[in-house]
Amino acid sequence: MAKTESKATVTIRQTASPIRRKADQRATLIGLGLNRVGRQSTLEDTPSVRGMIAKVHHMVEVVEK
Repeated sequence: MAKTESKATVTIRQTASPIRRKADQRATLIGLGLNRVGRQSTLEDTPSVRGMIAKVHHMVEVVEK
């Protein structure tokens, strides 16, 4: 029987609008599963996701780790 490992997740919430932001920052928000202020997304805690969060840190907040 295979073990089921509990993967670490991170929940983020969008706190600012992507209006008047660069196109790559808007695309990063979409990649994170966010597109409106107040939306939340729970993702696997990987280095690539952390890099995306760092890129748009001024528009999102980490709700829980």
